[in-house]
Amino acid sequence: MTEILPYSCNKLVFASVRTKTRTRNVIGAVKLRPISCVATEAEKSSVVVKNGKDSLEMCRVVNGMWQTSGGWGKIDRDNAVDVMLRYADAGLATFDMADIYGPAEDLYGIFINRVRRERPPDVLEKVRGLTKWVPSPVKMTRSFVESNINVSRKRMDVACLDMLQFHWWDYANSGYLDALKHLTDLKDEGKIKTVALTNFDTERLRIILENEIPVVSNQVQHSIVDMRPQQKMAELCQQTGVKLITYGTVMGGLLSEKFLDTNLSIPFAGPSLNTPSLQKYKRMVDAWGGWSQFQVLLQVLNKIARKHGVSISTVAVKYILDQPAVAGSMIGVRLGLSEHIKDVNSVFSLELDEEDADSIREVSSRGRDLMTVIGDCGDEYRRA
Repeated sequence: MTEILPYSCNKLVFASVRTKTRTRNVIGAVKLRPISCVATEAEKSSVVVKNGKDSLEMCRVVNGMWQTSGGWGKIDRDNAVDVMLRYADAGLATFDMADIYGPAEDLYGIFINRVRRERPPDVLEKVRGLTKWVPSPVKMTRSFVESNINVSRKRMDVACLDMLQFHWWDYANSGYLDALKHLTDLKDEGKIKTVALTNFDTERLRIILENEIPVVSNQVQHSIVDMRPQQKMAELCQQTGVKLITYGTVMGGLLSEKFLDTNLSIPFAGPSLNTPSLQKYKRMVDAWGGWSQFQVLLQVLNKIARKHGVSISTVAVKYILDQPAVAGSMIGVRLGLSEHIKDVNSVFSLELDEEDADSIREVSSRGRDLMTVIGDCGDEYRRA
């Protein structure tokens, strides 16, 4: 088990971070790659996110369940749970969901019960359920926060949530601090193992940490096209030990051979953008540089993928996992409709060399600066 870069040795360094009330020690990491250090496959695939005494071991590639919320095709419950079991059996046992992702939490509850009944204890020990709470920005009382968390606990059929990732729509309303303090109390009472964030920007993450709220991670959009997290967020994360969990890393499937050498300006000539995620990330492509420039990126990634005998998506995920402060990356699972177990497992054995990384950095930098176009992490959800 390692932190930051599972395939290399890591030297932990301690820095002093001053908060409003006291000075505390936090952990950062210095990346080292000594030739004599060889990680096992288990070390390459797992990571620990932590803050103080709070910690959670999870798989570095996370099964994203946004696709259960509708728009990707009809999900059969029993078939979906069967697929979740196959992922867990393959070692891909970390699942990400949310209270607003349709039946995602309910599916997890059925799944975890089948694991308890049908699998040995060592499989159950590796299963992780990361969920999100996405409330309207109303008054965050203790009873309101607790009642919502209890709903997720009941749906997922767990006494303690492995991770609760909190989202907030309106920064002008400082109620997010009240909510996070109540979530911290619920953590201390054993109802949540780790408290985390989703789609918070760097400024608000700093404020949250200054208020001594022990978040372990922030889930943000991050891909070769969207490198915003590396401009401000990653530096704060490295200073404080908070990790990044990324989504949109394969851009809903746009970063794949399926879209290589295609021209979407010709009606019906290429693959259709027939899912909410494809439509969402096509808008990101347009903001970054357009389809023609995206084709240049795919050609570079395809050359690297062929060199290593893997897929474009595998290269895209590994490049982001290699970025500073990134603990894990999300790949959406269309349960019962498609599977990518082989591609995901190849991420853990892939080693991108300096030539690969330089090529990707060069073509990525040709696009527009999305920090200027969109703003910091999560700002796309808060623009008028």
